[in-house]
Amino acid sequence: MLKIKSEEIARLISSEINKFKKEIVVEEVGRVTEAGDGIARIEGLKNAMSGEMLKFGESTYGVALNLTKNEIGAIILGDFTNIQEGDPVKCTGNILQVPVGEVLLGRVIDSLGNPLDGKGTIKSDNFRAVEFTAPGVVNRQPVKEPLQTGIKAIDSMIPIGRGQRELVIGDRSIGKSAILTDTIINQRGKDIYCIYVAIGQKTSSVAKLVEKLQEAGAMEYTIIVSATARTPASLQYIAPYVGATIGEYFMYKGKHALIMYDDLSKHAVSYRQISLLLKRPPGREAYPGDIFYLHARLLERAAKLSEEKGGGSLTAIPVIETKAGDISSYIPTNVVSITDGQIYLEDDLFNAGIRPAINPGISVSRVGGNAQINAMKKVAGMLRLDLAQYRELETFAKFGTELDKETRKQLARGERTVEVLKQGQYAPMDVEEQVLILYALTNGFLDDVEINNIAMFEKKYIEFLHNDYPEIISEIRNTKDIGSSLEEKMMKATMQFKKTFIFSET
Repeated sequence: MLKIKSEEIARLISSEINKFKKEIVVEEVGRVTEAGDGIARIEGLKNAMSGEMLKFGESTYGVALNLTKNEIGAIILGDFTNIQEGDPVKCTGNILQVPVGEVLLGRVIDSLGNPLDGKGTIKSDNFRAVEFTAPGVVNRQPVKEPLQTGIKAIDSMIPIGRGQRELVIGDRSIGKSAILTDTIINQRGKDIYCIYVAIGQKTSSVAKLVEKLQEAGAMEYTIIVSATARTPASLQYIAPYVGATIGEYFMYKGKHALIMYDDLSKHAVSYRQISLLLKRPPGREAYPGDIFYLHARLLERAAKLSEEKGGGSLTAIPVIETKAGDISSYIPTNVVSITDGQIYLEDDLFNAGIRPAINPGISVSRVGGNAQINAMKKVAGMLRLDLAQYRELETFAKFGTELDKETRKQLARGERTVEVLKQGQYAPMDVEEQVLILYALTNGFLDDVEINNIAMFEKKYIEFLHNDYPEIISEIRNTKDIGSSLEEKMMKATMQFKKTFIFSET
């Protein structure tokens, strides 16, 4: 029979007592007083901070938005149906963070960084706060490096630079998202990371976008943040900030990123919904008073950092949807005043078959020629003016007035300019090719080509130069300029092609 000595028992008990450390954990616990529609009102959390993460139960989180004397108004991130009145709520002491880094490339994620593409969990060692202060003026440098969209009408007349904020605005279903898709596809091989934030879009639209980007090989440098129409308003509200956070990771690493918010109209609607549920006082069009600040603090995060800060950039292309072409309503005017220019798409142009349906008359880039290579400046300098004059003459000519020879010449050139600027979807062009076709246009080589043959001329002309004069394309790509000797080569090559094209045309 095993005998246990009392001395051993006493020693073991004494050892365990010595190891015991008395710790008092004090937790402030609040109670839900009201919950529903993605928001909750909470009492008892006197030390909660604005923007702090709150924990409901075991697995649901929220963010404190309203701080009043007696209660907190919070948005619930995710499923809110299981939160009931009287449930406990705890402060976490943390603000909302999401995973960032190269590990997200090629993935589709939700507003909290969770995968939606069925490719497994995302394991990242890097996290960033969703709310982050924009870099100050001292830490920025002027926008001077082009970001090519591959769309002739934009790169020639409304250029976008790295670090710029360029708005795309227009009615629904006239090609806004198509411009964004083509711009992403055109960044292939250009060392730019793309982040596309879908806010309030149809799930099928996001799935189609992912499919097209995969076909074009663009998903390898793209991240999709999806907050579709079926997701709660709270997740639609934070989605663009999550996208900006992911883009900032690359910018502060000295790299270049492009972020697209499609679209901020629906983002404003989701914020209005949250604010009205939280009983914030409504202002114009029932939007809360801080709706301008909502978008200003988001878009100001786009920047071209100074060389001391690494020289990285985050370029923002927000989208705003108008109703019946009204750009003077509340949200459009707000975002226009925040951004560095706008690309306005017009319903009438779209219906007339001019696609992309960009109206160069009221579209503008406040960076201008600083975001263009010298070669593009030389061939496209007068393009906007010529197009504006053509629009005026076109209206005048409709009255059936007798036109002089010079006017007829301007009208003919304008018609060909419109035709050259037309471009199919999913077919972005390299800037060298854009320069060459615009050179042929502005130097009159298309003046005697029939309108119906312009598209064929462009296709055959580019093919001819790639096959017979590849050194011209290489020189434009390397020097980004057109010197006198190169211009002579271009003139010679274009004249040579013109003879063969006219011969084959007849």
